[in-house]
Amino acid sequence: MKLIETKLIRRLFCGAMVYAMALHAGTAMAQQANAGAADNKITAIDILLEPDATMLKHCEANNARLLKVYPQGFALDAAHRPHITLIQRFVRTADLEKMYAAAGKVFAAANLKEMKLEAFKYYYLPTKDIGVAGIVVKPTPELLKLQEELITAVAPFTVETGPISAFTAGHDDPAIDAAMIQYVTTFVPKASGEHFNPHVSTGVGTQAYLDKMVAEPFEQFSFSPAGAAVYQLGPFGTAAKKLKVWDLKH
Repeated sequence: MKLIETKLIRRLFCGAMVYAMALHAGTAMAQQANAGAADNKITAIDILLEPDATMLKHCEANNARLLKVYPQGFALDAAHRPHITLIQRFVRTADLEKMYAAAGKVFAAANLKEMKLEAFKYYYLPTKDIGVAGIVVKPTPELLKLQEELITAVAPFTVETGPISAFTAGHDDPAIDAAMIQYVTTFVPKASGEHFNPHVSTGVGTQAYLDKMVAEPFEQFSFSPAGAAVYQLGPFGTAAKKLKVWDLKH
């Protein structure tokens, strides 16, 4: 799922307009203007499944391997949580709570506790001369159905695209910023349905190294989801900031 680790120019004109309205129309008008500005804010979100200990073990081993050959990459930590992306979207920040409620209904109806998944190969998403590597999961009918229902549920709260400020942070390279924005913008339909490539991102490497890695034999293994959550996307498409979590035990 895979994703890439600055900041774009803020809407200075909008801020100036809010300030002018406050001067000429008083405190009440300024509050309304600020509320309107908040409505225009965008968050890049990832609705995802969090994998169990079996998958985490494999992710950590692959991440350690990649960091040895490409130390500029990322370690798996609280800001880089291993996960299976179901959908990525730009949503209105003011509508996040409504979006959580809609997605929560989908998860409540799905039998995630009994879901069995199979990891079967490595892959990577190329960007310039590097790539974000991951472990690919077979797209079962249950996963495809879950993704389709989530896309429908959150559609009323999405916008077509967003700025890099919708992420927790940008990158030192504007080309990577642009690639990440494009990936989220086109996730539906380019990474959904028949194009869905469920995976767990494990790190970053050069394309030359990753080409060799994906050609290696891969020992398949089974695992299950351990949780479901919404994260704000961060650099390199990581699940950087937890926004909402659902307990699959209930």
